[in-house]
Amino acid sequence: MPRTGTAQLPLHGGWAPHWLVSRMKSLARGIVLIMVDEFGKDELLRRLSDPFWFQSLGCVLGFDWHSSGVTTVTTSVLKSAIVPEETGIAICGGKGRHSRETLDEISLLGDKFGLSTAKIESLKHASRMGAKVDTAAIQAGYALYHHCFVFTEDGKWIIVQQGLNAEKKMARRFHWASESMGSFVVEPHKAIVGIDEGTVLNMVARESEGCRAASVDLAREPPGKLRNSIVTLRDPLQKTLGEWTGERMLIMPWNINWKAMERAYNSQPKNYEELLGLEGIGPSTVKGLALVSELIYGEAPSWKDPVKYSFAFGGKDGVPFPVRRKEMDEAIEILRLAVESAKLGERERQGALRRLSELERSGLRPGSAPLIHWHDD
Repeated sequence: MPRTGTAQLPLHGGWAPHWLVSRMKSLARGIVLIMVDEFGKDELLRRLSDPFWFQSLGCVLGFDWHSSGVTTVTTSVLKSAIVPEETGIAICGGKGRHSRETLDEISLLGDKFGLSTAKIESLKHASRMGAKVDTAAIQAGYALYHHCFVFTEDGKWIIVQQGLNAEKKMARRFHWASESMGSFVVEPHKAIVGIDEGTVLNMVARESEGCRAASVDLAREPPGKLRNSIVTLRDPLQKTLGEWTGERMLIMPWNINWKAMERAYNSQPKNYEELLGLEGIGPSTVKGLALVSELIYGEAPSWKDPVKYSFAFGGKDGVPFPVRRKEMDEAIEILRLAVESAKLGERERQGALRRLSELERSGLRPGSAPLIHWHDD
């Protein structure tokens, strides 16, 4: 299953000025209508799930590309500019409290599109699982504060969500797309944009397959058995976890949600997706199950950060990450065509084209830092 990346951006507070947001909405509406008319709503959805195109769109709309706000402001502007009945595209959720309205909005707009109850429930499941995976299954230290769920009248969907690391003052963006996803728990991302954190618990990596299976087996047993296993592992007479696992120096979580484990035992999850989707199965419980799976059953999880794209200016030791020029060229060209064809005022059009040209020059000229860097495995 293809995975194209995660985005990490400096965390900037505050709000975009009203005059800028107003102009952004007008420009966004013009671009969206042309994109849907010329390329179709499925192509617009695919473009929004692409980190190059999404970031470029934010720049064209007039927002600072090297900022966490490009995610929240761009999705908010699109939500205001896109009329579902007109485009066949619905945007739900948003930042903070708006993210908690996502499921209700999916139900409301799904009904407007005439989607079946089963389809609407599947969309809500996708929203919940996307948030749960990036909160609990990938533990890189980024707490989600923005969740945007976009779907079409045909039931195709994408997720653009963002987490923050308050200590490092950085944000990380996650892209999901139904068209490229085969499983919610096996490398499901279309893209993750950010800096590589190094050692990160990654329970959705292919390498974590055995650990996922062992975690499910543990959850299907009486919680008391798991509790006894953890007590044994914490016995001071036993080897320390650092000795068992080398440089990782992992610590067994104390705050496993035992009510959630009781719920898991009663429901007998058939697979890791069902386990992860249970209420109360959060980061600490996921980590606890993973460590017990490794230390008792020898099924180790992946500890490699799944991030693929970065907005940093170079890789380790100052060596720049390679640039995916083809994707950047394509993103910029499609946006240029959309801006040139959109129903805009001439001043508005020229401003957008100027920003697009500046983006192209700053991202692609020799010796400059590209817009987005690719992390090689």
